[in-house]
Amino acid sequence: MAPEDVIGEFIGSNIILLLVALFLILSIFLGVRIVPQSEKHVVERFGRLQAVLGPGINFIIPFLDRVRHKISILERQLPNATQDAITRDNVLVQIDTSVFYRILEPEKTVYRIRDVDAAIATTVAGIVRAEIGKMDLDEVQSNRAALISQIKASVEDAVDDWGIEVTRAEILDVNLDQATRDAMLQQLNAERERRAQVTRAEGSKRAIELNADAELYAAEQAAKARRISAEAEAYATGVVAEAIAKNGLEAAQYQVALKQVEAIAKVAEGAGKQTVLLPSNALDAFADAFTLLKGGPK
Repeated sequence: MAPEDVIGEFIGSNIILLLVALFLILSIFLGVRIVPQSEKHVVERFGRLQAVLGPGINFIIPFLDRVRHKISILERQLPNATQDAITRDNVLVQIDTSVFYRILEPEKTVYRIRDVDAAIATTVAGIVRAEIGKMDLDEVQSNRAALISQIKASVEDAVDDWGIEVTRAEILDVNLDQATRDAMLQQLNAERERRAQVTRAEGSKRAIELNADAELYAAEQAAKARRISAEAEAYATGVVAEAIAKNGLEAAQYQVALKQVEAIAKVAEGAGKQTVLLPSNALDAFADAFTLLKGGPK
C-alpha cells in the first residue's frame, strides 16, 4: 500500500473518531440538564409536554427532548395597582393593592395563560371591586384585615387553574375624594361632640348620685345617733323606774336632789358676775339633797 493511501486512511479514521467523540460530547451536553434551586424547566418532545425538571441533575433524550421554558419559582410581586370601587353606601374610593405570588406548577402556567402578571392584576381588580361593593365605607376602613383575607381567598380560587399560589395580598391605602373627606370630617367632629356631651352628662349624673348617697349616709348616721340617744334615755328611765320600784320614795328624792344640784351647777357656770336668788326654804332643800347625794338611795 502506498504511503499516501496509509496516510489518507489514518486521517479518515481519525476524522470518524473525532466526529464520534463530538457526537458523544454533544449528546451528553444535550442530555444532561442541571436545574438551579430557584427554577423549574419545562421539557417538550416534538412540541408536546414531556416532563418538568426540578432542581438538580436531570437527564433527557438528546435531539428529541428540548427545554422549552425555564420558569422561576421565586415569589414575585405585582406592581402596585390602583382601582376605583364603589361601596355599598355609594361612596367612590380608590384602592391601592399589592399582590405576591409564586408559580407552583409551571406546566399549567405556560400552557394556560400568556401574561401571568396582567391576568392576576385584572383578576385582583375585579375581585376588589366586587368585595368593596358588598361593604359600607366604615366597614372598609375598620375591617381591612377581613377584607384582605376575603380578597386573597377569592384570588387563590381564581388562579388555581394556572398553577399559581397567591402568598399575600395587601390593601395599601383607601383614598377618598375631597368632598367625601370633608363630609367625613364633619361627621367625625359631630361624633366627638356627641361623645363629649354624653361624658359631661354622665359626670353630672354621677355627681348627683354621689351627693344623694352622701345625704342618705348623713341621714342614716343622724337617725342612728338619735336611735342610740333614745335607747340611752330609755335605759336611764328604766334604771330610775327600777330604782324607784325597789327603794320607793327615797330613790325618787335622790333623783330630784341630783337634778337640783345639776341645775345650780349650770347656773353657776354663766359668764360674768351673777346673782342667784333662791327661795327661803332652798337651803333646807339643798341640805336634804346633799344628804341624799352623800348617802345615796337606801
